[in-house]
Amino acid sequence: MIRVLLAEDQAMVRGALSALLNLESDIEMLGTAADGETAWRELQRLKPDVLVTDIEMPGLTGLEIAQRVHRHELPIKVVIVTTFARPGFLRRALDAGVSGYLLKDAPAENLADALRTVHRGGRAIDPQLALEAWSNADPLNDRERQVLRLAGEGQSASDIGTQLNLSHGTVRNYLSEAIGKLGAANRIEAYRLARQKGWL
Repeated sequence: MIRVLLAEDQAMVRGALSALLNLESDIEMLGTAADGETAWRELQRLKPDVLVTDIEMPGLTGLEIAQRVHRHELPIKVVIVTTFARPGFLRRALDAGVSGYLLKDAPAENLADALRTVHRGGRAIDPQLALEAWSNADPLNDRERQVLRLAGEGQSASDIGTQLNLSHGTVRNYLSEAIGKLGAANRIEAYRLARQKGWL
């Protein structure tokens, strides 16, 4: 049996995916979580074989959970199921040790097949997205990404500095580096561009 935990913040999608997977004779649904923090707690409590997670969720994102699983060396495979057909997200997911990356508009039977592939030690990646991901590399480093994300959410350089334990000047340097790398006119345009590419 493939023991699965599902993390998805949209109740209807969570219910549909759970019901779909329950129909499979070789898949056991251990539980579901509506946000990242709950998913992380349930992951440690239930110890599933596979975590199926969305990317964007309240609390921790699916990518952040995958990074924790990787960092703590937990024997759990992570499969991301998302609407985000963005090469940048896929690259970051693979860097975080994710075993599967599927789009929500893929045929339903693809999910169960992907879980079987991943459980056997393989990878299940949307093929079109995989091609795009390798032709379009993310130029930002982790700190630039962090600072740009907060700036795009409307925080001032001082607020960002306080939150990240950085000086005002250092924050401004990271922002100007990110703006330069993205060829943007300002921080708002840089944020928008990076979001579109899936780099934030």
